[in-house]
Amino acid sequence: MDIFEELRRAVARAREENDLPDFLAERLCRIAGQPERYRHLAADIADLAGQVALYDTYGQTGYMGMGVNNAVLEGSIRRLEEAGRSPAGQ
Repeated sequence: MDIFEELRRAVARAREENDLPDFLAERLCRIAGQPERYRHLAADIADLAGQVALYDTYGQTGYMGMGVNNAVLEGSIRRLEEAGRSPAGQ
């Protein structure tokens, strides 16, 4: 499975099991649906898929601060969106 499919599956799971908000899921699916734009950022996409897998609506608030919350996920999405706007290698 490629990293973009992995991201799509992580988003679907987080929506179903952890109440990932639609506004974040839509942005994540847009990234996953544009491999030509983000392929040069494969390592970052892999990290993002890992964050989505750890998504918790109340992340960083529980015992030992495990999980990723909206703010952390949104920051990662924003950085990827910005990096995807510039041509690869620049």
